[in-house]
Amino acid sequence: QVQLVESGGGLVQAGGSLRLSCAASGRISKIYHMGWFRQAPGKEREFVASITQSGARTYASDSVKGRFTISRDLAKNTAYLQMNTLKPEDTAVYYCAVRTMTSDEYNYWGQGTQVTVSS
Repeated sequence: QVQLVESGGGLVQAGGSLRLSCAASGRISKIYHMGWFRQAPGKEREFVASITQSGARTYASDSVKGRFTISRDLAKNTAYLQMNTLKPEDTAVYYCAVRTMTSDEYNYWGQGTQVTVSS
């Protein structure tokens, strides 16, 4: 089992920045990828960004490339999502997720943290 706790959400004006954190605990040695997803009201959950276990490779959706950066602190077992130049359309609940080595999909999820961007 892997437990995930997100923090750092809140209300920010358009153009501002926020940094989300995701602290992992439990069987962290089994983690393959850590990722961030988001779900806006009335919309499907969508992929935002992910990072490999070593932190060597990162991936981001086209909608956030150049604005959001995912990183990972192995010593703290924590992943971060630095969000800059926020737009109202970034408003959503952001979820941290983990894909373990034996899974083909993200199989552990955090409780989510609300990000609201005002215009």
